[in-house]
Amino acid sequence: MIDLAVLPMYLTAMLALFLVPGPDMLLITSTSMNYGKRVGFCASLGTATSGIILTVLAAIGVSAVIAMNPMALQVMHLVGGAYLLKMGWDSLRCEASDVPALLQARSLARTYYRRALFNNLLNPKVLVFFVMFLPQFVSPKISASTGEQMMALGMLLNVAGFFYNLLLVIMAGTLGKKLLENSEFRRYQHKVMGGVFILLACWMLSHLFLG
Repeated sequence: MIDLAVLPMYLTAMLALFLVPGPDMLLITSTSMNYGKRVGFCASLGTATSGIILTVLAAIGVSAVIAMNPMALQVMHLVGGAYLLKMGWDSLRCEASDVPALLQARSLARTYYRRALFNNLLNPKVLVFFVMFLPQFVSPKISASTGEQMMALGMLLNVAGFFYNLLLVIMAGTLGKKLLENSEFRRYQHKVMGGVFILLACWMLSHLFLG
């Protein structure tokens, strides 16, 4: 359901997107370095899940309707920024000794799956991206409908992005392994992640106030 004539250009555009640092890359890399590969993998899975949801919305046209409503976008910026600020505040308040290590690892894996999921879903820039980017590679030369082509393009992007993020998890998780063995670092790992979430919140809210 993808026009093979546009596929090389689409793959090139995808590669460029992956190589440009963004909030997802920052979140996944920081998570993997601070909490290990397992938690980083769950964060990657959360990002991929949100990508699938947004692909479906773009394919059926719901996201296009939302993207054309300035008030809806402003509300999403505000809610998304507030959510990230709360996650940052919770991380800053959290101590490594609050829960046993095994329970903490399991809890963190679930927590960062949800956080990565909502980080994307509540970011209107990601929604607008799916609305504006995918249609550029929809071709009138094949029998598949616009919705079917956008679904196929979006799924290809999500699958490729997931495996790219796994590479980030492996590299960052390996580099962060020695840090995790450092007791002094473990005292401050939640503070580091709190700073990351507050940075992401400022980035999202800046679009609300600066346009």
